[in-house]
Amino acid sequence: MRIEQLEYLTAVTQHGSLRRASEKLHLSQPALSEALTKLERELRVTLLDRRRSGAQISREGRDLLPYMSDVLAAVDRLRTAAGDHRTDTRVIRVGTVHAATSTLLVPAVRSFHERHPGTTVEVLTLQQSRIDEALADGSLDLGLVNVLDGDDVPVGLDGADLLHGRPVAVLPGGHPLTARPRVTVEELRRERFVMMRAGHVMHRYVHRTFSPEVPPAAHSTDGAEMGKALVAEGAGVTVLPDYAVLDDPLHRSGRIEVRPITGDHTVLTLQLRQRTSLQQPLTVRELQAALTARAAEHRAAGAAAS
Repeated sequence: MRIEQLEYLTAVTQHGSLRRASEKLHLSQPALSEALTKLERELRVTLLDRRRSGAQISREGRDLLPYMSDVLAAVDRLRTAAGDHRTDTRVIRVGTVHAATSTLLVPAVRSFHERHPGTTVEVLTLQQSRIDEALADGSLDLGLVNVLDGDDVPVGLDGADLLHGRPVAVLPGGHPLTARPRVTVEELRRERFVMMRAGHVMHRYVHRTFSPEVPPAAHSTDGAEMGKALVAEGAGVTVLPDYAVLDDPLHRSGRIEVRPITGDHTVLTLQLRQRTSLQQPLTVRELQAALTARAAEHRAAGAAAS
């Protein structure tokens, strides 16, 4: 029996079929099926129901899953203990939707690097659904995502709230609407609009708030960073969480400005996600602590300013 065989069966359970599990594992379906067939022979139990529509975990396989989970958890603890002694070569992979990059992520990574100069933090810009998938399959260590009130954390992941904020209109510096203390949805409808692509929380927010007359997208993009750059160049206006704009270099220089949206009381949350019940290596836990500490500093600064 090999550890990867147990991981393969867990993947079939998690993703619902042999085909989807093979895609997530980057393993051919015949190779995955053969590995699980060998495990069935060794355990003398049918683990998969193989049908024309596809293979899924059997009832007997589900009965054995808790025991397999215990084994995999023990292996995780062993790997973590070994990893804690190799912090100089550790690579931490963080997925982000480009939320609070200047406010939170960059200062936290800089602070972490001062204590762990030999550890690499690899930051990947991804859509939220891809971040959740990568956390679940272990290809990411941490994820930073935006959520709206009522959004649930996917099964198998834990979420810790770092920052709470409001949607704001993001305008080019000197735009006529910057003369107003607030802007209305109707005023934003009349502007060229930079839309976040489907899959982003702000795409969902705009469709919910502006419905039934959603502004046509003059431009569409993935992530706040390109959205802010387009606004700074006068390509249009957009709507983003305030924590994704405040303290940004473009905002500090006056190239973009923000205004609250009249009558809107939506709360947005920046959430730090990771796999449930995963004992993270020491360096990952310390990066988590750096992100949490930076978030606390930002909240305290905001409270003092108000």
